Amino acid sequence: MSSDRRAYLRTALNAKVRVTHPTLGERVYNTRDISDGGVFVVSEDGERPNIGDRVQVQVQGLPVPAPILDMEVVRMTVDGFGLQFVNE
Repeated sequence: MSSDRRAYLRTALNAKVRVTHPTLGERVYNTRDISDGGVFVVSEDGERPNIGDRVQVQVQGLPVPAPILDMEVVRMTVDGFGLQFVNE
């Protein structure tokens, strides 16, 4: 029996994302993977949002501006944090 409780299959994705937080402001991070439920953001140092915080995320470097998505911090590790898509 696996200890992995994730509901969605993850796909490796190395992309730049701009994360906007109400108090931390805007930061650009790299992603490690994405799924239908969310994305993992690599952040090994510096200030980070807390679990439960809402942020806005936009993929950077595309030929046209990507949509800005509302996400919630749901997981924290030593090398980054997991964000879940917010469906309102």
